[in-house]
Amino acid sequence: MARDILKTLKREHDVLRALFDEIKDTTDRAVKTRGELLEKIEASLIPHAKWEEQVFYPEFMERADRDGLQTHAEALAEHHAVETSVIPDVHAADPGTPEFAGRVKVFGEFIDHHAKEEEKTMFAMARKMFSAEELADLDERYENWKDSSAAQTLLVAEKVKAGLKGTVRSITR
Repeated sequence: MARDILKTLKREHDVLRALFDEIKDTTDRAVKTRGELLEKIEASLIPHAKWEEQVFYPEFMERADRDGLQTHAEALAEHHAVETSVIPDVHAADPGTPEFAGRVKVFGEFIDHHAKEEEKTMFAMARKMFSAEELADLDERYENWKDSSAAQTLLVAEKVKAGLKGTVRSITR
């Protein structure tokens, strides 16, 4: 199969959807399982989102028309909302509570909505903007970046940041 960043990102969306389905099926007693699944969600989502923000979205924006620029702005706003509000809210809840389950449900719905918009609108636009060779190159760059120490450091930093924001929120409520 030929490399294609859009197919890779779609596969990662599907992995996230499956992880959210798993975590939504847990009970309040499954504290350890919920924690492990949240770790997996973040380990998949954070590198994916950061790479989109730092590489894919800027390259998309350079080629976009007005509609594409609006799509780009919406995608960035959704990333920002997840990073600054949704993830910290999940971390602020005790994993053994219905509150956690509700927040994870909202998180999953937000990600699913974002992924569907990206796949339907942004990816369709990108197919017209980028050649097959460019999509393959972006895919290779992404795979190399995900394996880099920079990506791993970013993942740890983002998890710490989300955890701290969650702690602050739980204290101030």
